[in-house]
Amino acid sequence: MAARRAQAVGSEKTWLEAAQAFIQETLCPTGKEPTVQFTQLVIDCVKTTWLSQGRHQGFTLPLSYSFVSVQDLRSHQHLPCCSHLSWSSTAYQAWAQEAGLSGTALPRERLLLLGTLTDLLEDLEQECRNGSLYVKDNTGILGCELIDLDLSWLGHLFLFPSWSYLPPAKWNASGEGHLELWGVPVPVVPLTISPGPPTPIPVLYPEAASRLLRHRSKLRVIQPNLAGKLVRLSALVKSKKKAYFIASLGELSPAAHVSIIVQVPAQLVWHRALWPGRAYVLTELRASKIHGHRYRVWTTNPSSHLLPLKPECVRELDLDLELGRTLLEADPKPLPGTSNIQDRQEQKGLARDSRLLSYTGTVTGVLNQPAGLYELDGQLGLCLSYQPFHGLRRVVRPGVCLELQDVHLLQSVGGGTRRPVLAACLRGAVLLRGFSRQKPETQSSLQAWGASLYEQLVWERQLGLPLYLWATKALEELACKLCPHVLRHHQFLQCSCSGSPSLGLQLLAPALDVLAPPGSPSRNAHREILEEPHCCPLQKYTRLQTPCSFPTLAALKEEGQSKAWASFDPKTLLPVPEVSHLTSCQLNQRLAWSWLCLLPSTFHPAQVLLGVLVASSHKGCLQLRDQSGSLPCLLLNEHSQPVTDPRLLGCLVRAERFQLVIERNVRSSFPSWKELGMEGFIQEQRARVYVQFFLADALIWPMPRPFLHSASSSAPQPEPALPEGPLTGQSRLFLLSHKEALMKRNFCGPPGASPEVAKPTLSFHISGSWLGGTQRKEGTGWGPPEHRGDENKDQKVLLIFIGPSVRWFEFLHPGHVYRLVAPGPPTPALFEEGGASCISQRPLELAGCTSCLTVQDAWTLELERSRDIPDVPSTNKALPESSLTDLLSDNFTDSLVSFSAEILSRTLCEPLPAAIWTKPVGSAEAKRGCVKITVAVETADCEFRPHLDIYIEGPHLPPPLGLLPGARVYFNQLEKRVSRSHNVYCCFQSSTYMQVLSFPPETTVSVPLPHIYLARLLQGGQAPFQAVASCHIVSVFSLQLRWVCAHCTSVSIQGRCTHQGSTCPTQTSVSQASIRLLVEDGTAEAVVTCRNHHVAAALGLCPSEWTSLLELVRGPGKVALQFIGPGAQPESSAKTDEPLTLFLRTLCTSLSVLRPIVLSFELERKPSKIIPLEPPRLQQFQCGKLPLLTHVNPRIQLSCLSIQEPEHSSSLGAFASSC
Repeated sequence: MAARRAQAVGSEKTWLEAAQAFIQETLCPTGKEPTVQFTQLVIDCVKTTWLSQGRHQGFTLPLSYSFVSVQDLRSHQHLPCCSHLSWSSTAYQAWAQEAGLSGTALPRERLLLLGTLTDLLEDLEQECRNGSLYVKDNTGILGCELIDLDLSWLGHLFLFPSWSYLPPAKWNASGEGHLELWGVPVPVVPLTISPGPPTPIPVLYPEAASRLLRHRSKLRVIQPNLAGKLVRLSALVKSKKKAYFIASLGELSPAAHVSIIVQVPAQLVWHRALWPGRAYVLTELRASKIHGHRYRVWTTNPSSHLLPLKPECVRELDLDLELGRTLLEADPKPLPGTSNIQDRQEQKGLARDSRLLSYTGTVTGVLNQPAGLYELDGQLGLCLSYQPFHGLRRVVRPGVCLELQDVHLLQSVGGGTRRPVLAACLRGAVLLRGFSRQKPETQSSLQAWGASLYEQLVWERQLGLPLYLWATKALEELACKLCPHVLRHHQFLQCSCSGSPSLGLQLLAPALDVLAPPGSPSRNAHREILEEPHCCPLQKYTRLQTPCSFPTLAALKEEGQSKAWASFDPKTLLPVPEVSHLTSCQLNQRLAWSWLCLLPSTFHPAQVLLGVLVASSHKGCLQLRDQSGSLPCLLLNEHSQPVTDPRLLGCLVRAERFQLVIERNVRSSFPSWKELGMEGFIQEQRARVYVQFFLADALIWPMPRPFLHSASSSAPQPEPALPEGPLTGQSRLFLLSHKEALMKRNFCGPPGASPEVAKPTLSFHISGSWLGGTQRKEGTGWGPPEHRGDENKDQKVLLIFIGPSVRWFEFLHPGHVYRLVAPGPPTPALFEEGGASCISQRPLELAGCTSCLTVQDAWTLELERSRDIPDVPSTNKALPESSLTDLLSDNFTDSLVSFSAEILSRTLCEPLPAAIWTKPVGSAEAKRGCVKITVAVETADCEFRPHLDIYIEGPHLPPPLGLLPGARVYFNQLEKRVSRSHNVYCCFQSSTYMQVLSFPPETTVSVPLPHIYLARLLQGGQAPFQAVASCHIVSVFSLQLRWVCAHCTSVSIQGRCTHQGSTCPTQTSVSQASIRLLVEDGTAEAVVTCRNHHVAAALGLCPSEWTSLLELVRGPGKVALQFIGPGAQPESSAKTDEPLTLFLRTLCTSLSVLRPIVLSFELERKPSKIIPLEPPRLQQFQCGKLPLLTHVNPRIQLSCLSIQEPEHSSSLGAFASSC
């Protein structure tokens, strides 16, 4: 356009020549010869308008302006612009400055626009009119908007002195721009003013017209003219069959107005000319019955006209003379009144009534244009989706002034919406009262697409406004998560070619189906507009509690971490009675690892997990990904089965039930328990966040285009356009028999590689057997396998996955058949020994493998069904497990064991002694320590599950996902070891394979310990590891009380460490206590060891007594008593005549200690101990004068868990009265 303007010259002659050429080419009626008179009329019109403003600066013609045609605007004007004839630069700058307060003003172009104003698109038939306005010339036609239309303007040629043009959005290549006509158009040919009627028009006023509708017999003989004030104007409804609107004439009270349906296509443009509050006459109306409506209504005929009401041109029709007096004397049937106030009060608790009102305001923001959501005057929401507003959508932007008639005001709608909302149903009208001076903002793809989806929510799903507002916000959240890298916006928001709902609606459907079940009756437009009391989807509403939200994965991760650290309190993580006896090292080790599991219901509102499933080529784990990043995940199939199908990669996953796990790792230096509430003792805190869920609890959608399987970076990358599958390639089937751990290993480089020492690389191995020969791609399937000479030979193979190929780790599981696919042109012997990818190694021959194959980065895996493949060797898919005898025996013919177990606890500990020697001092692995997991082994031949410790160290750290207390896990090929105290424990090795069978339960149920007799503990494997027994304390064997340095554990006297050359950073001491008791319950005897706070319960001391006793021990630092036997003097580390020693000796032999108790205990000899039980021994007892010799079972060694007083006992302790 700038180039065109540059061609304009200052001389009037040149300007006039250009004007004449333009007029003859663009404006002369087609089929007629251009005339000088017509050309002069156009030039005079422009000249008169230019001179009328008084700002022409002495120029009689607008020489700086050039003519523009419709075709020029559509073809060359790609940016919004405005043109105001005769405006000076100062006037435009003042005009633009007002618009620039909240946006960018429309740029000014000096263009002259002329055209014919019409409501007919092209030269189509009259029936195709739909109420739209256009500006037309010989080059084309453009849609336009006009604020105040005079029907006499239609079909005439005008000069438009003030206008703006908005081209179609860049994303909408097939769209059309439109014009906004600001001022009153100037006719080129003066319009003829039609004289009034020669005689006054007989009219009926609303009250008489409504009475007339009650008499069917009278309606056939009269087609009255109706006059009155326009009190209501409905929306222009466009259905599949026809378009129409309803105007109501009368006064303000409902009983005094009459409705008129305008549905003749040529009359739909009246909707733009009608103004509420003005008076009109509609001629030659007829009464008709509307389907679904109880009463007759007035409708227009093709011969009807719309005229302004002038009192001098009308006279009221006297129905007494025309139809007889009986009409007016008859009592009309009353119209249905408003709803009962009492009924409304009864429903007040269930639903709220919206308020009908009229409002005029300015649009100050666009919240969601395709959803019809805007902001009015900076404080109100505006929803236009409940009525058709296709024409207004292109006009409404910040700065537009709207008059809203009969709209609903809804307050406190909930669902995340805080401001009051105005919403227009079909009865209300949204009228344009002022254009915007602002330049439209560039629409994002999210704003450009989705109008059909939002219409579907309103018109098909019949959503109420609170739920609709939530659905629009949810769709925005989903689009921000997935678009544009995962999906294009049109793929997400638009329906598919097959007619299935859009992906966005499918993602919302589970929530919408609960809150608004499908099958609701469709809206009846006539009933919504005409009936009283008014009934529409906006009339009643209930405040919505936000059902759920769709956070980005980064936001979900951040909120999970925030909740995890907010709930991290060292005081609550450690048991209160025990924490005061822990040394600094023990204290900080207990705090080093903890975890938190968050369910969706923990968040408000509940969170829905959504992301695309990908596999990480850096970590080998599965991840969910969206625009914000990725989140590791652990998936389980049905019946505790792992995920085996790689086709899940690239699928969109939606889960409402999941567990968000946050593992907290803390490095702290608390000196003692007293400083737990102080800050500054935590040096480092890290969190590992991941999510775990069952596939049965998720909805899965394949993506419409390929998605990258590799999670190589946290930010999504645009994917190349790849075909659905390899067009050429070769493959080979194999049966997987064993999988090793995913860990960093050392690999020798190929010959000629760099001599630098290679760093350990993340990798894993699998072993299996080839099933047949290589197959080549044939069309969409695979050809027959190639024949080999050694087909009858067992073809074992070792596959190495290194580098990006570790992404297949989570899908490979023993007992399944997979297809290894190599895309590209066929390569001979690719999967065979000696091929390009094979490595010959001597250890393979020792392992019985014929070849070793390194899986290339571009190769893929497919899961095959065994029953579809002939000659597959029968495999038992049950997980192999070692027997309990092999697990807990000292037989080391096979040191690798396999079993399923439930994890009881997980802690960090010091590295194992054997492992310390293999690590350099100060190495990263040595600093990370070791993870100790205590499990309860699941065995079918044992009622009570034995407990076992499993250690994870070295290259296996950090541990795999899912090793949490409460989870059930299958361990394969753990190394069994025996400690110096003859306890069996296990360690992770490179050959270890682990599979999570179930996640920790969402609700923890406390199972009480079994109540048994002590003799049952002598039954070997049938004895429980932990139990409760009612017994009696027979005697005390030993008692020790001491204070130790919290840092080095040396004895502390008077609060000072006694270690020689002590360099302890603090002089903090903690108390420690232990007591050994002999108890019996009539069936067996047991020696019970109680430690720390359990000693107070064993001695029968209340908390204040126990605290006082420990303070007395602080002076000497240590008191130890050893009772040799009944009646013997105790051995003491202190003098026997000291008061403290005498008190303790007296207390330990008193009835306050030797009393009945309820003992909760665990076996001091673990079930994993491999020392055989001692046999019963002969012991002599003296019964009077007779000696008795009998077999006595060995005393059982127990550790105290708690001591309770029996319910029937009245023993209150040594000094209970003083506590």
